[in-house]
Amino acid sequence: MTVIAVQKDPQKLTLTVDAEFDASLERVWQLWADPRHLERWWGPPAYPATVTKHDLAPGGRVEYYMTGPNGDQFQGYWDVVTVEPPRRIVLRDSCSDADGTPNPENTIRVDIEEVARGRTRMSIETIFPSIEALERALAKGTEEGLRQAVSQIDAILAEATLQR
Repeated sequence: MTVIAVQKDPQKLTLTVDAEFDASLERVWQLWADPRHLERWWGPPAYPATVTKHDLAPGGRVEYYMTGPNGDQFQGYWDVVTVEPPRRIVLRDSCSDADGTPNPENTIRVDIEEVARGRTRMSIETIFPSIEALERALAKGTEEGLRQAVSQIDAILAEATLQR
């Protein structure tokens, strides 16, 4: 399985998902840099993402929505703070519930590192503004949703291997 660890730290207000892939650093980076790859894994399988804007540069914005099995949509965006290809991204993250209610803004830190030749680790750390925001996200299934989303990546990387 791709996901090797999920950690919740109420003191630091974080939820972190670590995953490893049999792929190069650059190929894992493309999962974020290419909006078509991003929308194939961002969001759990029952809530696929559609990326409507993708400006992955400092000061840029990535906009998307996820569509649920009943057609319900959840809007989201990332204001891009830091981009250091192919190793690091820092985003200000915000999304809304299906009724349009906005959720508190979080910070997402993505770190990508080569751990062995042809093997890359990606860490996605979400930092919440309060313990209440962290607890609300966990109650809504964010931990399992992120685990499911990241677990889709191996199939994308395997397919890309066949095309090269």
